[in-house]
Amino acid sequence: MERINVSILGRELSLACASEERQKLVEAVKHADQLMLKIKGSGNASVSNERIAIMACIQMASDLLSVRAVDGPFAGVQYGDFKKKIDELNALLDDGINELKSL
Repeated sequence: MERINVSILGRELSLACASEERQKLVEAVKHADQLMLKIKGSGNASVSNERIAIMACIQMASDLLSVRAVDGPFAGVQYGDFKKKIDELNALLDDGINELKSL
């Protein structure tokens, strides 16, 4: 593990990561910082950094759930739809296992 120093909304943070994940973490921090600065710049000046962080988190989660697979058997399927289907299948399997246990 190594430590890297980053800045988000002008606040310095020290984060730990595996050496091979360093570049990905730096890019993620940069993306989060840019989104948070955009939110801060477009809103009321009195909005807290905590609220800005929450809004950025929701935006990134929404973006992730909207991403579509580009190839393979799930080409064109949104991650959110895929996750929902997997959750439904897991619930069905859990119900089936519980039903078998009660026999």
